[in-house]
Amino acid sequence: MRFGICTLDEFDVAGKTVLCRVDMNQPVDREQGTLKSTARIEACVPTIRELSDKGAKVVLMAHQGSDIEYKNYYCTQPHARVLETLLDRPVQWIDDVCGPAARQTIRELKDGEILLLDNVRYVAEEQTLFEMKLRLTHEQQAKTLLVEKLAPLADLYVCDAFAAAHRDQPSLCGFEQVLPSAMGRLFETEYCVISELMEAPEKPCVFVLGGSKISDAFMMMETVLGSGVADTVLTGGLVGNILLAAKGEAIGKGSLDFIYKSNYGEYIEKAKAIYAAYAGRIMLPTDLAYVEDGVRRECMIGDVPEAICALDIGSRTAKQYETEIRNARTVFVNGPMGVFEKAETELGTKTVFEALAATNGYTVVGGGDSVTAAAKYKVKDKLGYVCTGGGALIRFLTGEELPVVKALRFAAKQFGHKGE
Repeated sequence: MRFGICTLDEFDVAGKTVLCRVDMNQPVDREQGTLKSTARIEACVPTIRELSDKGAKVVLMAHQGSDIEYKNYYCTQPHARVLETLLDRPVQWIDDVCGPAARQTIRELKDGEILLLDNVRYVAEEQTLFEMKLRLTHEQQAKTLLVEKLAPLADLYVCDAFAAAHRDQPSLCGFEQVLPSAMGRLFETEYCVISELMEAPEKPCVFVLGGSKISDAFMMMETVLGSGVADTVLTGGLVGNILLAAKGEAIGKGSLDFIYKSNYGEYIEKAKAIYAAYAGRIMLPTDLAYVEDGVRRECMIGDVPEAICALDIGSRTAKQYETEIRNARTVFVNGPMGVFEKAETELGTKTVFEALAATNGYTVVGGGDSVTAAAKYKVKDKLGYVCTGGGALIRFLTGEELPVVKALRFAAKQFGHKGE
């Protein structure tokens, strides 16, 4: 047991049916029916292989697609094909989640066999709208369709989805109420590494916050600055643009239009308060980049063309951030500095990740886009730790007890080490 949570070491899974919730959410090429990245699938392979090797009947639950827009959902069949290659063994897949076909297939599993169910978010109770509007307690989640249909077929529940640990949904928090439960190897590694590191990060400690997940970024920024964990916060992407707007700097009409059309306008006011309190420890971009006629252009803050949409930090800012990162002893990164998928607007993100690879400090990178960037710039093996979770990492760093952690701790107290 670690941090009040059971691990796989405390259970004999041979011949047992194990429900294992993983996070394999990846960008999908819908035209080809393939995945654009396999990083998160690769990360959960050790847990799946261990359970299968020990003779468990492994039933995998996963989601695919944004939890806000239903149009982004996709089936998990491509994931099963990738898993088969990575595991070098058959992985069954069924286009059902908890209906009669899925349940019958689970009953027929033999020791060591692996079954991947379809996208759990096809079940309404797994959607964020359901989560946020109804706010079911964990006890109530245990009475939802998904848990009531699948839990009676299982002996053990394993959560290996640290990347989704900030979500409060039945597949993540409901099964622990009725089954002995453990964290998988990926969850164990990510939770323990971050927990131990945050107890006493070596100074100076620098946070690099970018991307477009604004609510999480500002929540974490205020916490790590207020607690003294972060000495400096470097900002880019939409986070940086909002802070610049809050300071009263011109960022271009295109940038402002995007902020308001995306319903992020309220964060400009919130950013004002944060910047007023911690201005001396928050670094804002000193120049920005935009694209004009297919060519990258840069402008200094204070001399921003009226109509532009800022898509990256400028080269001067990138150089400043590179120096801060190289001189740090601990660096946390969540989110890119701009639209790094395009050559014209990748300079900021590329510079930051190359600096991470070169620094002597301990580096932690989290979030889907950040993991993708680390892979693109071929620096993953030079980073201290790459965390599959973005939102979960951010919520954890705010000091909040993650819903899944709370549920797993409940199970450890309620059921102990049953299954030995």
